[in-house]
Amino acid sequence: MLWLAAVTAGFVMDRNFRRAKITADAVGMVAITVVAGIVGAKVWHVLDTPSEFHEQGWRVLWDTAGFAWFGGLAFGISALILQGWRARIGALRTLDLAAPAAAVGYGIGRIGCFLSGDGCYGLPTNLPWGMSFPRGIEPTFVRVHPTPLYELGAGLLIGVWLWMRGSKPRPAGWILGEYLILSGTARFLVEFIRRNPKVLWGLSNAQLASAGSILAGAAILFWAAIRRPVPSDEPAMAVEKAA
Repeated sequence: MLWLAAVTAGFVMDRNFRRAKITADAVGMVAITVVAGIVGAKVWHVLDTPSEFHEQGWRVLWDTAGFAWFGGLAFGISALILQGWRARIGALRTLDLAAPAAAVGYGIGRIGCFLSGDGCYGLPTNLPWGMSFPRGIEPTFVRVHPTPLYELGAGLLIGVWLWMRGSKPRPAGWILGEYLILSGTARFLVEFIRRNPKVLWGLSNAQLASAGSILAGAAILFWAAIRRPVPSDEPAMAVEKAA
């Protein structure tokens, strides 16, 4: 599912580049970003759950389970910024173009969590769609919220919304700001019915990171609101001049 998420994200970002008349290698950017995101997600998970490292040692880094959303986001954004700078597209413009792909790719990646039963379930529920995972990596025999499917739906909806919003010229950073707010809000809300432990003010680590994402997105939108919209042909002209 990580592979499928990467391929889909690469397709979406390539289409977004073409729509913006940018000739840079979108698929290559996605490939590098995916690798950086996987590394970041694993590193953040290890830092977030040191008990696993104490129990398993360095082999926890190669475990197929255990990936943290915020670590993948931070490392992925860093990789995109560097690549956007090298391609002379601009850091914020690159992140704007990547936002729909990131949302869709994240949602599809969550299917892997669902199929493997890696433990990122919700709390017990009697709702008709509640599920048990007796053969999961972390088995559960009671019916719980299938939270990965909730996140799949949220990711696809956010991706479609951002794609539609990107069809018109907007200030650099605007789509990124919306992505951070929407994805952060979705993760913040789903955490209320997930099994993650609470660490501060009754919130989980993921919720604290999500709150930071929402604040960062709001700050970017405020900053972008005082800047003029970028004409749709300006990025292409900038790339041509750079070439």
